[in-house]
Amino acid sequence: MTQPNTSYQGNKIELYLRSTILFAWIMFTPFIFSPLVIACTPFPFWVRYKIANVWVGSILWVAKVCCGIHYEVEGLEHIKDIRAAVVLCKHQSAWETLALRMILPPQTALLKRSLLWLPLWGWALATLKPIAIDRSQQRAALRVLLQKGSQYLNEGLWVVVFPEGTRTAPGEVKKFNAGGAMLAERSGYPAIPIALNSGQYWPRYSFLKYPGTIKVKIGPAIATAGRKANDINAEAAQWITNAMAEL
Repeated sequence: MTQPNTSYQGNKIELYLRSTILFAWIMFTPFIFSPLVIACTPFPFWVRYKIANVWVGSILWVAKVCCGIHYEVEGLEHIKDIRAAVVLCKHQSAWETLALRMILPPQTALLKRSLLWLPLWGWALATLKPIAIDRSQQRAALRVLLQKGSQYLNEGLWVVVFPEGTRTAPGEVKKFNAGGAMLAERSGYPAIPIALNSGQYWPRYSFLKYPGTIKVKIGPAIATAGRKANDINAEAAQWITNAMAEL
């Protein structure tokens, strides 16, 4: 299903051609990068991480050159001196699952376990310390998030969580799940709220990608020591809601 960008007034044929180039790059380059990542399994994690980031960087570069998708980040000063944190991010698009790897320090993310079953790409992803869960088993999924998340935070990795659980259309708001906030409460690491408008240019479920500048807004760190998950979650949700209104 393709979601049209009603503000786009350009050449539709050119839009399809440019989007096709990006789609082809995303589909075929894993056959190059995934074997490299898998082959580096005996080496330290950082080697595999850097190779994966080269692939991510190449996608964002093609998106910029071919589709005219740029991005701006506001609030980097809020994360300057933070060793590790739990990121609670708005989720509108597949774009942020890639771009956050270039914007934030080394990280892991909460994701569906079934993604690891995909040939090559999923196998490579499995070597990058993901927090893979079965969403149909909510209690077990929460245990995995709290256990693995705390472990990776202590190793110096940031943990990215999309509290809405799924991609939302621009203007749509869903209830924030408290799993990420519970991880922040248990681990004591700060929570970092992030708002963005990626769905305007890289819509969910859409083949077409529209030119423009995605804005990413990073909020001040939310202190978690001595606080309950519900309070942390509510503060993050409120900050993101306010930031989205500004975007």
